[in-house]
Amino acid sequence: MKKRILITGASGTVGINTINNLIDNKDVELTLFDLNTPRAKKRLKPYRDKARIVWGDISEKNALIPACMNQDVVIHLAAIIPPMAEDYPPLAYKVNVIGTKNLIDLLEMLSPQAHIIYASSVAVYGDRLKNPWISTTDPLKPSEGDEYGKTKIIAENLIRASSLTWTIMRLSAVFGVKNHKISKMLFHMPLDTPIEIITPEDAGRAFARAALNTDKIKNRIFNLGGGEKARILYKDFLDRSFRIFGLGGLDFPPQAFAKRNFHCGYFKDSNELEAILHFQQDDIETYFKRVEASVTIIQKFFTYLFHKMIKASLLKKSEPLKALKNGDKKLMKRFFGLTD
Repeated sequence: MKKRILITGASGTVGINTINNLIDNKDVELTLFDLNTPRAKKRLKPYRDKARIVWGDISEKNALIPACMNQDVVIHLAAIIPPMAEDYPPLAYKVNVIGTKNLIDLLEMLSPQAHIIYASSVAVYGDRLKNPWISTTDPLKPSEGDEYGKTKIIAENLIRASSLTWTIMRLSAVFGVKNHKISKMLFHMPLDTPIEIITPEDAGRAFARAALNTDKIKNRIFNLGGGEKARILYKDFLDRSFRIFGLGGLDFPPQAFAKRNFHCGYFKDSNELEAILHFQQDDIETYFKRVEASVTIIQKFFTYLFHKMIKASLLKKSEPLKALKNGDKKLMKRFFGLTD
């Protein structure tokens, strides 16, 4: 009998990579659930002959019913992520919390034997600048203003309290060639932040293999990262990225970046899930090689030609710098710890 696997948020970058690791498995029957948008339809179109696609809003329980019937495993990736989660907290709560509750309720009713694999986040640990080595047993304390991290903790608790068997996988920073768009969040992370990246390819492998090995990861929490060779300081990550694209070095004023109150760090225990699923094939070097291969000589030339204008435009997105210039005490406290 085929294993019936549902993937929510299937058109996302991790979702697509998860699908790619399962779509040709003859022992798997895939159901893909996502919001009916032009982008999602375009991204899932290549799979429509090999998987069942159900369109709907996860925050509307009735829309989920066709997807939740008779499932063995559910990979729950659907979420509102930053910066949208920060800009629209009610929407983040609606999708990340209410959507997760809807999914649990229906699975308990329609697929009570199902195992749910939940994509949580390193954001649940909050600011770890002073103590960058993270374990799953550490306290969960999202940073001030991090609505995304808060919703992830609530969703984790809902899953653990359910009658389903479950696995929670807390993703580190996901960096892919195409998925990481520059936004105001660029300046929210302190430059000295240690980060352990994971590529969408490795993350997709992890979720796919988790779905096929639920007996080995039942009712356990894991940190999902790229491992020792995927670690780098944020300032070095940005500097190298900027040079690859032709932007030159990282020469923004220091005040452009927050000094506190974000998240990320090194997973002390990222080897635990790797020992079970063997998904880590990338590291920081393979990531940068892919990025470099994606940038054409013409792109790099024109980026270099206008690099000052581009950087000036980016700097305007810096909320820490705006907070200082405007004397915004609330944001100054959030980003710098300054009270006056």
